[in-house]
Amino acid sequence: LVKVADLPQQRKRRIKTVGRASDNEPTVQTSTRFETIGVSEPSAKPIVAEAADGPTGSRALIAAFTLASFLGAGLLFSVQPMVAKMLLPLLGGSPAVWNTAMVFFQVTLLAGYAYAHFAVTRLNPRIHRYVQVALIAAPLLVLPIAVPAGWLAPTSATPIGWVLLVLLLMVGAPFFALATLSPTLQRWLADSDHPAAANPYFLYSAGNAGSLLSLLAYPLILEPTLNLETQAGLWMAGYVVLVGILTATAMLSRGRRAAQQAKLAIRAQPASWKRRGFWGYAAFVPSALMLAVTRHISTDVASLPLLWVVPLAIYLLTFVIAFRSEPTTEVRISAAALRFGVVPLVLVFGSLQPAWILLSLPLVVFAAAALMAHGRLMLSRPAPSGLTEFYLWISIGGAAGGVFAALIAPVVFDRILEYPIAIALALTLLPVRTITSRRLRGLSVVVVAVAMVAGLARTSGNTDVALLAMAAAAIMGYGLLRRTRSFTLIVAVLLVGLLLGQSGTLASERTFFGVHRVFEQEDDVHVLVSGTTVHGVQRLGAQPLLAFGYYHPEGPVGQALTELQTRGPTNVAVIGLGAGTLAAYARPGDSYTFYEIDQAVVDIARDPSLFTYVSAAEGALQFVVGDGRIMLGRSTDSYDAVIVDAFSSDAIPTHLITKEALGVYLDHLRPEGVILVHISNRHLDLEPVLGRLAQELGLSSRSRAHTPSEVSRTEGASASTWVALGRTEPALGSLAADEGWNRPRTDAPVWTDSFTSLLGVFRWG
Repeated sequence: LVKVADLPQQRKRRIKTVGRASDNEPTVQTSTRFETIGVSEPSAKPIVAEAADGPTGSRALIAAFTLASFLGAGLLFSVQPMVAKMLLPLLGGSPAVWNTAMVFFQVTLLAGYAYAHFAVTRLNPRIHRYVQVALIAAPLLVLPIAVPAGWLAPTSATPIGWVLLVLLLMVGAPFFALATLSPTLQRWLADSDHPAAANPYFLYSAGNAGSLLSLLAYPLILEPTLNLETQAGLWMAGYVVLVGILTATAMLSRGRRAAQQAKLAIRAQPASWKRRGFWGYAAFVPSALMLAVTRHISTDVASLPLLWVVPLAIYLLTFVIAFRSEPTTEVRISAAALRFGVVPLVLVFGSLQPAWILLSLPLVVFAAAALMAHGRLMLSRPAPSGLTEFYLWISIGGAAGGVFAALIAPVVFDRILEYPIAIALALTLLPVRTITSRRLRGLSVVVVAVAMVAGLARTSGNTDVALLAMAAAAIMGYGLLRRTRSFTLIVAVLLVGLLLGQSGTLASERTFFGVHRVFEQEDDVHVLVSGTTVHGVQRLGAQPLLAFGYYHPEGPVGQALTELQTRGPTNVAVIGLGAGTLAAYARPGDSYTFYEIDQAVVDIARDPSLFTYVSAAEGALQFVVGDGRIMLGRSTDSYDAVIVDAFSSDAIPTHLITKEALGVYLDHLRPEGVILVHISNRHLDLEPVLGRLAQELGLSSRSRAHTPSEVSRTEGASASTWVALGRTEPALGSLAADEGWNRPRTDAPVWTDSFTSLLGVFRWG
């Protein structure tokens, strides 16, 4: 044995890193890395090292470790969108399904990391290998993954507990087992006498690369080509392969652990609580921001695996980049990108923009924030002997961020405030940038004042003044406020002014299924919105009772219902209530049954101080709370018309327009009845989907895209697109011969409950 001090000096090198591990405000510091024994931080105290006389490891060992990490992480993350998609039809296609599922996955990941930390520090190394292999193999008894038979979602406003319980039964065992794998493999390698033991963190990067590839493969390859049953079978096959690889890895590494870990040549000092707190906080922020940005973009585009996967893939990619080497440059660049990107993000927040802006700008800002946070985590990592505790604190922070964004925020806030809060928290991780001029520092007061003007202007409805004030504040804020705290303050004030300065709000409620807000415009016009999409408009006091918005008598649905009324009293099922506008068509003798998944929407529609369509209706009205397709399927009634209009903001519940869904509607449709589907959407072209389904089922179909006339526009009419389907041409009545109603396109695959793909119908402009 030789002392570390006696090692050749060329084995040492000086490096510069950004960030004190124990401080939120990073500075430049210098540390010494001893590459021969794996010292990665000043706090690790080298003691003695065995003279290396050649590596005892092999390429096979590293290949086994890398492959096990890659495949295990790939399985861990590919199962997430698959399982969430299985649950979507049971919960109305709500965007909250994914966020709730992510909380389950993060908490289960935390449990797996906690077990791994306990096992590698408390169990005998030889016994631990056998236990780990058995732990990974045991879930084979409960595979393949499927929704428990007979489980139906409750009709409560917040079915979070039900979702978590079902996930536990579906995927709890295999997910927990996979969660233990990454830190365990890294610790096995660190405790071996292989030269790579000095820096086992590369396995974490390899694992995240596997996660990233599997996540991208799901919406781009697996979802468009395979149904859910085949996906579950393929996942099970991959799991069987993993069990074999892990068994081989355990055998190859058996006996390579040195007694009492002497060959590690390191005894790391315990991390301080301040440092542990930094690890947790730096993991909390990107986790909360990931779920917040996912909810933000999926609410106004669509709740689908593609939009779930992209933020999670970015999250993992930043881990891959940050953990592959010393990310000093990455932290500096991502911090600058965050400063530049957050300002335009605030300027367009909550506005109507093309899909590519709504998607790209939030994702770019999120990527910069996540890379900066994860880079700082990597720069503050401990020596290999402390890696399981390091990952445990990362997992604690990640789970806490998920709980905040998915469970606490929906209860505490009546709108999606967790998104701007997460943005502001990300700015607190910016590296310190100071200016010495007192005059420039004093301008921070001016900048904050301008930001307040922007907020007040937004509150008063003066959009032009608000935008100019925000732009001026943003320019000065970036150019003059170099300190992290000052820059964070200016952005936070801008966000608060934008989100809380919404004038004329009459009611606002947030549930598991969305954020619903009723506000008043000029001339006593009340508007119901979800996200940025209008779900009902009424000018109170208008006589006679007139359907506004998409449901104006001049529009497609008005024409279709007028056609039905010529046949006598009508019995109509409506999936989706909104403001209850369609109740205006209910005449004496008619019966309208509204199937609405959210009780809060029912309460809004029945409140005559907000809307009077329901309270003033002349026909008989019924309200059934629950997923429209499921509750209609339980009904014994038959209808002259089934109207499907159940979109949450612009996000579509795809399970309402599949082959099986149309089968449910047809089962409750009278022979001469008609199905009407509202497909107005800023981002998705759903006409070919309905046309292809009609072709597949042998139905007659027509579609109409309506642009209101000047007269009807003054009466509150809005442009809308509808598709009508019937068993025969006569069932469509005059619609079949009307030149305004065309045969829908059919250039789309057949959507089923186990196969839907939105890539082919997405509008990017």
